[in-house]
Formats: sequence, structure tokens, C-alpha cells
Amino acid sequence: MTLWFVFALMTVAAIFAVLWPLGRTSRAQDQGSEVAVYKDQLAEIDRDLAAGLILAPEAEAARVEISRRLLAAAASEPATAPMSNLKWRRAAAVLALAGLPLVAIGVYVPLGSPRLQDFPLAQRERGSGMAQSLENLVVQVEQHLEKNPTDGRGWNVLAPVLERLGRFDDAVRAYRNSLTYNGESAERRSDLGEAISAAAGGVVTAEAKAEFERAHGLNADDPKANYFLGLAAEQDGRKDDAANIWRALLAKAPADAPWRALVQSSLARVGGGGTMPALSDETVAASKDMAEVDRNTMVRGMVDRLATRLKQNGDDVEGWLRLVRAYLVMGERDKAMGASAEARQAVASNAERLRQLNEGLRTLGIGG
Repeated sequence: MTLWFVFALMTVAAIFAVLWPLGRTSRAQDQGSEVAVYKDQLAEIDRDLAAGLILAPEAEAARVEISRRLLAAAASEPATAPMSNLKWRRAAAVLALAGLPLVAIGVYVPLGSPRLQDFPLAQRERGSGMAQSLENLVVQVEQHLEKNPTDGRGWNVLAPVLERLGRFDDAVRAYRNSLTYNGESAERRSDLGEAISAAAGGVVTAEAKAEFERAHGLNADDPKANYFLGLAAEQDGRKDDAANIWRALLAKAPADAPWRALVQSSLARVGGGGTMPALSDETVAASKDMAEVDRNTMVRGMVDRLATRLKQNGDDVEGWLRLVRAYLVMGERDKAMGASAEARQAVASNAERLRQLNEGLRTLGIGG
């Protein structure tokens, strides 16, 4: 509000500076003009003649000379504007003073966005530039593939980009062409099945399941195929089968596998166990002798403290992902969804952090 008040004062000052001369009379100018001076000199000659200071012939000669100068000065000066013109000028000044702000407000209210939050120019340029460059790249690759439809490498590059852009149907077509021109592989079959599931809104359809089964046949340890086969079992109501598939997947997974958290949260969702939020070595050692209820209480307290800290400082992307993962492991999916929404709002002004957050949430099975 202070900024708007300052802008209003500056606008009024500028209008007054321009319009103030329109409302002034020419009295001050008349008082200092040559005509007024010569009239005073004629009056002074009459006073001197009456007082006997000059003779009549001298007075007459002076009167003639001054009268000649008076006529010349009067002819060279512009005529004084009538009072009616002055009134019109003053009316125009008042109208402009009151009308300009009203017109500005009338235009801004329907077109402007006074509640829109600040979005720095650097971020707008960076975000729009990245999106535009990606779109341009896709267009270039598509144009190339129209001329060279058998370029398997081109289809292999294009398919994941289309999927990331949300063009799932186009991604499915690109993955099929990649299989046609690059040959069979478990990874390509899994990618195709994932794209088909994404196009179906996350549902592992019969067509998608068939692709995952083919991938599993080519590589029984393919993590994506095993995860989605477990997801298909869960969606079919076979939670025990889903849990068994995911337990076997975790047993073979590397400790630093980026998809471990997703599988753990999915396993917890079907009641197959999973791991609680990561604790420090000291905390783990202290919790070994605790009862199950006390251990769960301790973990709950840590999660609540993390949530409180993130509400005070929401720039910690990793912290938000730990919080969402913890809620998923504890079977509190509603809280996980709420935390993900708060996280997106907290980092919305930073394009890079928002990208990292969205990628992490997709890994946890929370898209959108």
C-alpha cells in the first residue's frame, strides 16, 4: 500500500506541474509589461506639470513621445485572454486531475492482476527459455524423423522427452518405433509399458502389463518391470502378490538405488512392511531397546519436528521429500499429498528447486 500511495502522490505532482500554469491569470505579467510602465510615466508627467516642476511645452513634448512608445508597445504585446478562456483552462485542469487516475483505474481493474505474486524477470526468462528450447528441440527431432523414419536413435531420444512433456500417446508411438528400429530389450519394453500406463492415468492396463511381462522375460531383474508388475497386482486386489514382488525387488536392489524409496512406500501401502524414515546412527542405537510403541512415538515426533521446520523454512527440497516419504511409509497418504502441495507452494518461486521437487515426488509415486 505504501508503494501505491507514493505512486499516487507522484502522479498528482506531475499533473499539477503541467496544469498549474493553465489556471493562472496574466495579472503579474501585465504589471511588469512595457504598457504599464508607459502609462505610469504619463501619469507622472501630469503630476509634475500640476506641481510646476516642468513647463507646459516640455510636458506636451514628453507626453507625445511617451504616447508614441505606448502605442508601439501595445501593438507588439499579445492581447490578454478573456476571462472566459481562463475559466475553460481551469475546468480542463480540474478534469484532467480527476479524470486521469479514474481512467487508469478503470483500465487496470479488468485487465490487471493486483494479487499476482512477484515473479522475477530472471526466473521468467530462464523458465520460458528452457521450455522453449525443449519444445524447439522436439520439433527439430520430429522434423528429422519425418524425413528419416527408420532412425532408431532419433526415436530413442524423442520418446522419453515426449513422455516428460505429458504427450503420452506420442511417447507410446515413439517407444514402439524405437523397438522396431533398435530391436528388443527389457528397458525398451518397460519404457513402453510405463508410457501406456501414463496414458491411462496411471492404471497398468492389460496392454501395459503385457509389455512388463515381456521385459521381465528378457531380464528378470529389470526394476521397472518388477515394480509395475507389483503395481498391477495391487490394482487387481492381490496385495500379497504385490508385497512379495516388491520385497524381492528390494532384496536385490543396491543400497543407493534412486527408486528404493518408491518401492518401500508402495510396500508400506499394501501392508507389507517397509522402512521408517531414515534415522541417525545414534538414534538407531538408542531405539534398539525400546518397545515398539515407544519407537513409533519417537519416529512420529521426529516427523512432526521435520514438518514444523519445513513450514518455517520451505526451501529444503530434500527435507520435503523425506517428509512425504515418511508419511507414505507410515501409511498416511493424505498427509503425504498435503505435504507435497505445501512443498510445491514453498518452492514455486525457484524453477530449479521446483523441478527437483517434482522429480522426487514422481519417484515417490506422487505426480501432478
